[in-house]
Amino acid sequence: MTVLKTERLVLRPARPDDVEAFHAIMSDPRAMRYWSTPPHATLDETREWVASMAERSAGACQDFVIELDGRAVGKAGCFKLPEIGYILHPDVWGRGYAREAMAAVITHIFATRDVEKLVADVDPRNEASIGLMTRLGFAETHRAKGTWQVGDELCDSVYFALPRPEAG
Repeated sequence: MTVLKTERLVLRPARPDDVEAFHAIMSDPRAMRYWSTPPHATLDETREWVASMAERSAGACQDFVIELDGRAVGKAGCFKLPEIGYILHPDVWGRGYAREAMAAVITHIFATRDVEKLVADVDPRNEASIGLMTRLGFAETHRAKGTWQVGDELCDSVYFALPRPEAG
């Protein structure tokens, strides 16, 4: 399995012992505010999510655990190509880790996968993620209303695309 290393992070495949670290993220309402599902209510729900992440990473898509100083603090990668995304524990927000991880993942995907572009779906209220997508070179393509039913809330989407860099 592929492991990516950046200046401060290790991006690696998910393991069964990641469940508790991810439950701390996936059960946190702050982290899940703009996610496509409500916060996880049980450790079993997170266990299934981590197992699914590991299964995807063994196939055509790769989802990477973001590890900081030996601790899993989030994930970055693709759920289904060409769509990519990320989530981080709120304790590490605002330090550039999402940008660092996503830049490494984007470079890796374009180097190893035959995709013409990468896309991202962001809640329009998530100003931090919109800013990150822009800084990573993504351009907004369109917006749509009522795209996600998350618990009792109907959420909208803003879509972004990043074309494959031209060789040269």
